[in-house]
Amino acid sequence: MKYIIKFALKIIPRHHLHRVSHFFLKFISRLYRGNRYEDPITGIGYRKMLSYGRVNSRPNALAPDSMSLERHRLFWLYLKEKTDFFISKKKLLHIAPEYCFIKLFKGMDNIDYTSGDLYSPWADVKMDVHEIPFDDNTFDVLFANHILEHVDDEIKVMSEFYRVLKPGGWGIFQSPIDYNRETTYSDNSITDRKERERQFWQDDHLRLFGRDYKDQLASVGFDVNEDKYVETLDPDLVKRYCLTPKEYIYVCTKPMV
Repeated sequence: MKYIIKFALKIIPRHHLHRVSHFFLKFISRLYRGNRYEDPITGIGYRKMLSYGRVNSRPNALAPDSMSLERHRLFWLYLKEKTDFFISKKKLLHIAPEYCFIKLFKGMDNIDYTSGDLYSPWADVKMDVHEIPFDDNTFDVLFANHILEHVDDEIKVMSEFYRVLKPGGWGIFQSPIDYNRETTYSDNSITDRKERERQFWQDDHLRLFGRDYKDQLASVGFDVNEDKYVETLDPDLVKRYCLTPKEYIYVCTKPMV
């Protein structure tokens, strides 16, 4: 199965995969049910999860019912345990909406939900994140995960996130980060697909962020909390939920005027 998923990730455009993959995964999900692992988003248990990854396939990464990956499950736990997202009324902009969250967020009575993306078939609004089509100070919360490694101008996009958030509003912006690298790395001269995968972890990534990711977010005005929440969890839960032990949460708050 992992070879089928790896092959599909390499040759099928992501927006096409989004349209069909959940039907296939729902169909096979019962083959993976059990009690060893659990998706905290759905509460469904599995004997194992699916492998996932374009280059190095990660075992037990993809929960077939919700289509959640490690980062999505950690994100969900963080929202539940460390924020008031499920309690207070919020106006939310969800960029590049993940399948595992869309119905859940839309169904929450306290959330005024809008999603946006340039290509996603699930987005409410078609948008280029370099020019977000909303007024200043519109949203209480903004989620944009695994976006900034794909865009032409990451600082411009960060500035747009800052602009559309209300003072006191906050966002979570996860990106792939190489913590062994001090500064963000990019090289447009590398055009070979396999070499880009090796250097940037995916051939469609334009950069690989380093430990300066937090500083880049702060440079546009955000107060940034690099929360090592995963390190506070019981190691047995990290294993049960199939989380990545070193995935930090970047919570960015727009200061009050």
